[in-house]
Amino acid sequence: MLQSPRSRGPPEGAAVTYRHPFPLRWNDDDQYGHMNNAVYYEAMDTAVNAWMMRRAGRDPRGDVLAFARASSCEFLESAAFPQVLEVDVAVARLGTTSITWDLAILREGAPDRGAPLALGRFTHVFVDRASRRPVPVPAAVRAAVEAELPVGG
Repeated sequence: MLQSPRSRGPPEGAAVTYRHPFPLRWNDDDQYGHMNNAVYYEAMDTAVNAWMMRRAGRDPRGDVLAFARASSCEFLESAAFPQVLEVDVAVARLGTTSITWDLAILREGAPDRGAPLALGRFTHVFVDRASRRPVPVPAAVRAAVEAELPVGG
């Protein structure tokens, strides 16, 4: 699989334990007849936040927020409505106040890391809602990452 230093997708040899479906909508296509580049970011952001809410009990209205600090995407192949895509989620780095996610966008039913349409990376920094200052990764999120998601480097 093609890997760049910034966007690698889930680590080689790691079992992907979370794959999030992302059905394309009519308005996701642009004037060129394929999925607009911004929608790749929406798919990755949706997958990560869905995992944090479903598997780690994150409440986006709680006292601790996850702010996107950095993101990147390497576009490898196009997609278009009405395709259904899936986003594989893994963790590149679990820090004290942040998590860097490795993501791969695939066609529905593709094997793990098989022929990705895009490879992405997001870094979330956890902050206090009131002060907007960094705080430790919430214990429930850290425990869920350590129990469920491959951590690569």
